[in-house]
Amino acid sequence: MKFKVLFAGVATCLALAGCGPQGTLGSEGTTGSGGTTGSGGTIGTGGTTGSGGTIGTGGTTGSGGTIGSGGTTGTGGTTGTGGTTGSGAAGRAGTTGRGGTTGAAGRGGTTGTGGTNGTAGTTGTGGAGIDGGVTVDCTATLPTDGTTHTGTNINGTSDGLNYGIWTNGSGGSITVFPDAHAFTASWNNSMDFLAHVGLDFNTPKTYTAYGTVTAQIVESKTGTSGSFSSIGMYGWMHSPCVEWYINEDSFTGLAPRGSVTAVIDGATYYLTTSMTTGTGGANACEAGHTGGWTNITSTRATARQCGTVTVSDHFAAWAKQGWSLGSLASVHINVEVGGGTGSIQFPVANVTTTSK
Repeated sequence: MKFKVLFAGVATCLALAGCGPQGTLGSEGTTGSGGTTGSGGTIGTGGTTGSGGTIGTGGTTGSGGTIGSGGTTGTGGTTGTGGTTGSGAAGRAGTTGRGGTTGAAGRGGTTGTGGTNGTAGTTGTGGAGIDGGVTVDCTATLPTDGTTHTGTNINGTSDGLNYGIWTNGSGGSITVFPDAHAFTASWNNSMDFLAHVGLDFNTPKTYTAYGTVTAQIVESKTGTSGSFSSIGMYGWMHSPCVEWYINEDSFTGLAPRGSVTAVIDGATYYLTTSMTTGTGGANACEAGHTGGWTNITSTRATARQCGTVTVSDHFAAWAKQGWSLGSLASVHINVEVGGGTGSIQFPVANVTTTSK
């Protein structure tokens, strides 16, 4: 706005006769320029004061310019975002960013700093492996309260499972545990040595009558095994007489053979069958058996020392080939060697059925 200020003498002069001539009007003062707006603009400078009118005999004084308006208040800085939370277990969350300070009049506030990034948590260790639908602790260790049996032909029961040794040589030993499904065996033998733990059925039935037959195995071995070795599952069937093997591992490497295969427990097995010409099977087959017997074998393509063996799936795979299977008489976790000096430990050795 503009204001005009007149001296009181002007009005007085108009009322009197014979006054002198009026003074000229003073020029109006210019309007002060407003302050510029910045990030919190600078304070605007005031307008210049208009020069007063010359004093005539009653000249008026020009009005002063208006005061320039002040700059606007700067906006405050934005609040820093918090750090992201580290991924993984127990990661530490980032610290919360500090907000920017509020700008003083005419100056913008500083920008808030962002929070620090949270550190990533450590990666969790994997649990025990699952094989065949059953969890097997591959890190299991042997118990300490075992009983050792030494000889050439031994049979017994420990913790609900049958154990035994068979050999046609100088023998060896087996150690079993009263409160754990585990065993160890050792040998120093020039001929065949076999040690096992599992289930013997007093009244053999077809394998399907036992439901799902499974075994859990964890093993480690040392030494030598002579001319051959087999580590895995072993047993007999009656009528017809069948000696069967499921080879999971060996001392000298598995030797899969034949063109018939089946995928069981997620792995490839080679299936073979043949007839023997021996006479030793008479003790394992039903009373009165004479002559040879059938041998059926599943051999894993790659060896393993820990896992679940779904034994009944192997029986079904053999039956699918049209191979005659008798009544199931025994299911054992087994080691068999053709001589040498060595030992084997089974911290886990268990056989179960879903029906008896």
